[in-house]
Amino acid sequence: MTNLGGWKQPLLFLLLFAATAIISSAQTLTTLFQFDYTDGAFPQPTSLVQGTDGNFYGTTYVGGSYHLGTIFKVTATGTLTTLMSFTGPNGVHPIGGLIQATDGNFYGTTSGFGFSTPNHKPVFSAGNVFKMTPGGAPTTLYTFCYQTSCINGSEPHGGLVQASDKNFYGTTTEGGANNVGTVFEITAGGALTTLYSFCALASCADGAHPYAGLIQATDGNFYGATYEGGARNSGTIFKITAGGALTTLYSFCAQAGCADGSHPYAQLVQATNGNFYGTTYGGGTNNVGTVFEITAGGTLTTLYSFGGVDGRNPYAGLVQATDENFYGTTQNGGINNRGTVFEITAGGALTTLYDFCSQTDCSDGAYPRGGLVQGSDGNFYGTTQNGGMDVNCSLCGDNGEGTIFSLSVGLGKSLNTPPIATK
Repeated sequence: MTNLGGWKQPLLFLLLFAATAIISSAQTLTTLFQFDYTDGAFPQPTSLVQGTDGNFYGTTYVGGSYHLGTIFKVTATGTLTTLMSFTGPNGVHPIGGLIQATDGNFYGTTSGFGFSTPNHKPVFSAGNVFKMTPGGAPTTLYTFCYQTSCINGSEPHGGLVQASDKNFYGTTTEGGANNVGTVFEITAGGALTTLYSFCALASCADGAHPYAGLIQATDGNFYGATYEGGARNSGTIFKITAGGALTTLYSFCAQAGCADGSHPYAQLVQATNGNFYGTTYGGGTNNVGTVFEITAGGTLTTLYSFGGVDGRNPYAGLVQATDENFYGTTQNGGINNRGTVFEITAGGALTTLYDFCSQTDCSDGAYPRGGLVQGSDGNFYGTTQNGGMDVNCSLCGDNGEGTIFSLSVGLGKSLNTPPIATK
């Protein structure tokens, strides 16, 4: 394990000072649950969602009865219930996470192809949209790629958002008219409409391969990001109306050396000031990712460039907490190079709250790809892709199939935590 904690070189302190990061040890992280593959493994870049019952719901990419992923419920104290295991016909490998809709049910997507156990037969799927009751009964609402050339889209990686019209909106990373992804609308009954196929403009100037889901802003429009495409093939931020009219707001790598960031993976968040905040996986001053702010008109400000010891490669987006600051995770970096949890102000002052793999054998978790959710108790809840204590898994990397954690930073109980996606 690489550990930079013992470095005492003056250069490191100069770099830390220049990056305006603060290392904080006053936070309390609690490992609530460690996956063991039978109950799921490798929770992917999905944030947990707090249900109306106060529990948290999420997905794992693999594991479960058929090796194809699970949906779970976990209490704030760490008692986990596996609600369902994906079987192939009802979905394969969920990535995008869940939302709880106004009808009380949970909605989500699965990404596609996998191998089923115990016979290890391949399961071919281009992903689906599903509904699940709080008790774990699933219904497949729509299966992608049943049309010629997958013109209806394939492989959704982002989750869904329920809009003010009660319908759901999302993205696919592949498929569509140009096979680089789509934006779609789907009703609770499963009627899907493809609103937009990316790469409709020359050289994919409008974007390509949206891994992130959408958010509906206060102006009624939807906002999202593409990982590639744009003027320099480094990703975009876009706005799209419910009718499918898309506007590219920003193309990354507009500055020398991609100082403004490149390749955003994650969903945006609209802050109380009306602007949008997000992360890029690459680019920035040190080419290991950024935090940015962007207005509805497309003016982008790079708030922070990660440097390594303060975190690197943020895969997930941000959450704005009750103290008005933003909180997030980096997949890599930190003093143990296994990822971090950070806080950042709207002005760009970043504080590293926790460095993963700080406990023996990374029992506290490693490589968080998912974001955070602030629970009604004021604490933050999240997952790590690896870490934990199941050392018998030969596929697990850092000795484990992932964890669920809570992090207390001293915030009071939240009065505004929205367990329902959109009212």
